[in-house]
Amino acid sequence: MADAKINPNGKLKGRVALVTGASRGIGEAISTRLAMEGAKVICTARTADDGQSTLPGTLKHTAKRIRDAGGEANYLTCDLSKANEREQLVKDATGLYGPIDILINNGAVTFYSPIETFAEKRFKLMIEVQVWAALHLSQMVLPSMRERKQGAIVTISSGAAWHPKLPYENLRAGGTVYGMCKAALERFSTGLASEVYNDNISVNVIAPGLVATPGVAVHGLITEKTKHRVSPIENIAEAVHILVTGDPKKMTGRIDNAGPFLEELGVKPSPLVGVAAG
Repeated sequence: MADAKINPNGKLKGRVALVTGASRGIGEAISTRLAMEGAKVICTARTADDGQSTLPGTLKHTAKRIRDAGGEANYLTCDLSKANEREQLVKDATGLYGPIDILINNGAVTFYSPIETFAEKRFKLMIEVQVWAALHLSQMVLPSMRERKQGAIVTISSGAAWHPKLPYENLRAGGTVYGMCKAALERFSTGLASEVYNDNISVNVIAPGLVATPGVAVHGLITEKTKHRVSPIENIAEAVHILVTGDPKKMTGRIDNAGPFLEELGVKPSPLVGVAAG
């Protein structure tokens, strides 16, 4: 396997990528991988500085990781639950590097609770951040993509979008609303892929599998029963890289799990430059 490095003349040279939820975990890994291929990456999330979150990782760390390796990255804070901040994000991101070529919808907020006791406030927040924010951001970047006849949108999903199957006693309780959000994103993405197909814009969905990120740790998703399913974070980063560099006439409208997707293509994930947060 080749050493990790930034290739300023890579497949994404000159392309501008906006990655939400980029202060840690999957968003940090995706930002790093796109930068390795020459993209100018704008990382966004709520956490810019140490101490602003109980979880490790900040936007400053992600941008520094990329810059220290020789890549180009900047960061902008944004609360995805607020429409005015989403609008300002796209405006400021465009001001930094120019029109957005790649949008990665990764930002999320998640609560686990049975439907019987699920709070309306939490439900609305999850729908706003996970579903409507992804649609809204897509609305804002699409006009320029269409005008230039190029672009790629990738949304991060989860196996939680799949319908539960018997025996139900083996399922983790409380994930119904999370699954609803991810299922909605998948249908949104395939529909959008069909709408913008003639504009040379790809729209895809990729699920990471179970990855050891700070968020996963908080929700206690890795246990003795599930640890055998843990996959490297490099898988999801590589899968996103393939989707945004693929032929938009062929590599669009897909819903895949990162591991099997890479196996299908016979691709080994590239190691990532720098050191991950946490």
